[in-house]
Amino acid sequence: MQASDNREYYDAFSERYDRGRDRGYHKLIDDQAAAIVGRYAAGKEVLEVGCGTGLILQRVARVAGSAVGVDLSPGMLRAAQERGLEVREGSATELPFADESFDVSYSFKVLAHIPDWDRCLAEMVRVTRPGGRIIVDVYNRNSLRWLIKRLWGPRRTSTEFDEHAISTRFWSPTEARGHLPAKTRVVATAGIRITTPHPVVCRLPVVGAIHARLEWALMDSPLAGVAGFYVFVLERLP
Repeated sequence: MQASDNREYYDAFSERYDRGRDRGYHKLIDDQAAAIVGRYAAGKEVLEVGCGTGLILQRVARVAGSAVGVDLSPGMLRAAQERGLEVREGSATELPFADESFDVSYSFKVLAHIPDWDRCLAEMVRVTRPGGRIIVDVYNRNSLRWLIKRLWGPRRTSTEFDEHAISTRFWSPTEARGHLPAKTRVVATAGIRITTPHPVVCRLPVVGAIHARLEWALMDSPLAGVAGFYVFVLERLP
């Protein structure tokens, strides 16, 4: 899928993207993503690639020295700007920033939908300073989430599109390691959505709270290998 097609898809999605994401499953996984970034972002200059409406960027901005988001969708960016966030329109495969501009660059729930993963990662490395961190997630084929997607099929994201409208890549963590960029090394891994059978579980009284605590407890455990979103934290080498 071309960037223009992705832009049209996400512009349409932006009209309803934030609905229900202030609670339950979506809040949980965004909180976890922001917490992982927050381990490295305190007081630093930070970039989010594919910031969307700014749900994660808003959380990261509270601890970062400065936080900037980039996204190809004007519709998504308008919502981020309404949150008072600093954002810029641009492509993940050609980031509109100079070399070594940031201490931390990160991306969640984005790169799996971009065909040229290697180019995206190379760009994130380019704009990150030596010694800095690049944090990305992989849609994990070794997960309950992948199985559920196969069984239930795509969900609608707008009146015009469903999830089949854009490409989606599921890799195992081992496959993803084969595509990590040069001039980096893995310094940590984590997992988001390890035990969630369906997002509705997170909204159930009592059960939802217990389930959320379990997800947090397992995020850095060996069970991260079967998480729906497998997270790599890379160090940019000189």
